[in-house]
Amino acid sequence: MLPKEMDNFFSSNVHLQKLPNHLLQYIVDQDYSKYTSVDQAVWRYVMKKNLDYLPKVIFGDYLQGLNKAGITIEKIPDLYGMNRILQDVGWAAVCVDGFIPPQAFMEFQAYKVLVIAAEIRQLKHLEYTPAPDILHEAAGHAPIIPDEKYSRYLQLFGEIGSNAFSSSTDLDLFESIRTLSILKEAPNSSSLEIEKAQKEVERIQKKAQNEELSEMSKIRNLHWWTVEYGLIGSLEKPKIYGAGLLSSIGESEWCMSSAVKKILYNINASVVNFDITKPQPQLFVTPDFDHLINVLEEFASEMAYKKGGIDGLRKAISSNSISTIQYENGIQISGVFTELVSKNNDLVYIKTNGPTALSYLNKELKNHSTKNHPEGFGAPVGKIKNFNISSLSIDVLRKGSYVTFEYESGLLLSGKVVDFVLNNDKILIVTFMDCEIKYYDQILYDKSWGIYDLICAENIISCFPKAADKKSFPPKTYMYKSETIKVNYSQKEKDIHSLYKEVRDYRENQPDFNRLRVIFDSLIQKSSSEWLIILEIAQLAQKLDNKLFIDAKNYLIDLSNNNPNNKKLILDGLRIL
Repeated sequence: MLPKEMDNFFSSNVHLQKLPNHLLQYIVDQDYSKYTSVDQAVWRYVMKKNLDYLPKVIFGDYLQGLNKAGITIEKIPDLYGMNRILQDVGWAAVCVDGFIPPQAFMEFQAYKVLVIAAEIRQLKHLEYTPAPDILHEAAGHAPIIPDEKYSRYLQLFGEIGSNAFSSSTDLDLFESIRTLSILKEAPNSSSLEIEKAQKEVERIQKKAQNEELSEMSKIRNLHWWTVEYGLIGSLEKPKIYGAGLLSSIGESEWCMSSAVKKILYNINASVVNFDITKPQPQLFVTPDFDHLINVLEEFASEMAYKKGGIDGLRKAISSNSISTIQYENGIQISGVFTELVSKNNDLVYIKTNGPTALSYLNKELKNHSTKNHPEGFGAPVGKIKNFNISSLSIDVLRKGSYVTFEYESGLLLSGKVVDFVLNNDKILIVTFMDCEIKYYDQILYDKSWGIYDLICAENIISCFPKAADKKSFPPKTYMYKSETIKVNYSQKEKDIHSLYKEVRDYRENQPDFNRLRVIFDSLIQKSSSEWLIILEIAQLAQKLDNKLFIDAKNYLIDLSNNNPNNKKLILDGLRIL
C-alpha cells in the first residue's frame, strides 16, 4: 500500500491509528479491483446460503450483526467502508497476506483490529477453504463482534496471547501450515507439491508431539476451539459463534449433527490440537461468554508473564528470541536469554547473550541501551543473607564504598560502588567497579570485564516474549518462507469472468434482459459446467422470464445429477430460490 493510500486507509478508523509500527509490515492493500465477478458470485452464494441457514443456529441476530459490521450479502466488503462502520462498535479491520505469525495476530486483536485475508476462496472450495479468506474473516468474525462480552473476550485474548511464549517448533509449524494452505488453495498446484507440503506438516507435528506444548501452542488451541470453532449454550442444543463455522457453509451444517462430538468447554481444551486443513471431529460448548473469560483468566494465571520464576526463564530460553524478565522493583532485562544457574530448582543467576537493554516499567533507562550492554548481561536472583536488597537506599549505600553481598544461594558479589539508578531515594541499580561474582568455584563475572550493574531486587515476577521498550531494538521484518500464489487466468477463464460480469451488471443496472438468454444459450451449446452463473441467471429470470427460469433450473438439475461433487451446492442454491 502506498504511503498516501495508507494515510487515507488509517484515517477511516481511529483504532487503526493506535497500531504500533512493528505491526504495519503485515498489512497489505486489499486492492478491491482484483476481485473478479466470479469472486463476487462466490461471496453472494455463500452469504445467501448463510442467511438462509445461520439464523437458525447462530448465537444472536446474524443479519443485525452483519449490518453493524458494514457487511452486505451482495458484494465483497470494501475495508474502507467497513472500517467506518466497525468504528461504531469499537473495532477495525486490516487486510493481510494469508496466515500471519501467531504473536502478530494476537497483538492485532489486543488493539481491537481484525486481520482479514485479502483473498477469497475458489469456487471449488465453496464449502470449506484450507486457507484464510475474506469470507472467513469478515463474514465469520465480524457479525459476533457487536456483542459486548464477546468483544471484551476477543480483546482480552489478544492481550494475553501476545504475552505467550512460542517455541522454534511453533514457528516451523506455522510456516509449514501456511505453505500447505497456500498450495491447497492455489488453482494450479500439483498433487506432488501438496503431498510434499502435507508430509512436512506431519513431520513437524510428529516432532511437536515429543515436546512440551508451548504457551502459544496452548493458547492457539484455546483460540481455535472458541473464536474459530466455538459453540455456545447447552450440549444438547448449542448455537454457533465461532468464525470458522459461520463462514463454512458445509461445516456449519455438519457440526450440528451427532457425528461431531460436543464437549463442555474448559481449560483442558488448551492441550487438544487440531488440523486446520480438515473439518473438526469434536467441538467445545461454552454455556456463555463469561465462562470463556473465566477459562482464559484461569489459563493466564499460570503463564510466565504472570508467574515469572525459573519456569518463566526456561520458556524465555526455549524461545531463542528477544524476551523480557521483570523484577519486583520494576526493572526489566530485555534480550536473548541463554543460560541460568539454579539450586534446588531456585534461580541463582541468569544470562543473556548479545545486545541487551535495561528498562524501568517499559521505558528504557538512560545509559542502559543495547549500546551499553552489547555482549550480554548477567544478574543474580534471590535473597542476600541478613539484608533486604529490595529496600536499599542511598542512606545505606555510599558511592566509593567497597561491599560484599553474600546470597542465600551461596553466590558472592563484591566490588566498589560508583553509581546508582534511583527512584526517589530508593536504589534500583548499583553500578560497581572491580566487581567479581562467584558461585562456589564458578566465576560468573570477572573484575577485568569492566563495570557491573546490579539490579537491587530478589525475585523475577514476570517473563514475556518481547522487549520491554520496543525502541530498544531495531525493528525486525518478518520474512515468510512462502508467499500467497497470485492467480494467472487463462483466456478461457477470462471469457467466463466476462460472462459473470454481464450477469452481475444486469442485476445492478438491468440494461438488457435479453442478453441473459444469449449467455445461457451459449453456455448450453458448450455443455458448460459453470453452475454458479446459471444459478445467477435463474434467480434473475425467476420473476421476469418463466421459460428462461425453467430452462436454467432444469439444466442445473441435470448438472447436479452428473456432478456429485457439486450436487448439494446446486440443489441448495435452487432451494433458496
